[in-house]
Amino acid sequence: MKVPDVLKYTKDHEWIKVVGNEAIIGITDFAQKELGDIVFIEIETEGESLSKGDAFGTIEAVKTVSDMFMPISGKVVTKNPKLTDTPEVVNKDAYGDGWMIKITDFSATELDQLLSAEEYAKLINA
Repeated sequence: MKVPDVLKYTKDHEWIKVVGNEAIIGITDFAQKELGDIVFIEIETEGESLSKGDAFGTIEAVKTVSDMFMPISGKVVTKNPKLTDTPEVVNKDAYGDGWMIKITDFSATELDQLLSAEEYAKLINA
């Protein structure tokens, strides 16, 4: 199971990577495996400022529908356009092409409260 060292993680299985003044958010490899075949992703929060813990969208797999939560507070500036027509990209590349949203205006303090790769690996027994 992949748990890249360059990312931060939540107990709800989201990951976040800061690149300059933006942060990229997605779901972990563990989460996509638990969900199974992903068939639909809905993100209607583009342009909104959300707080840590707020749902930013939903992800639907063959067996279930789950909310996706903000790991930190910030403004959703874009969603991954690939997810509309090819949501299964998350199953193939959760940490790359399968990212969900990009945010700005986020809190560095909240970033420090997230799990490291080592802590997340322990959480999922990887």
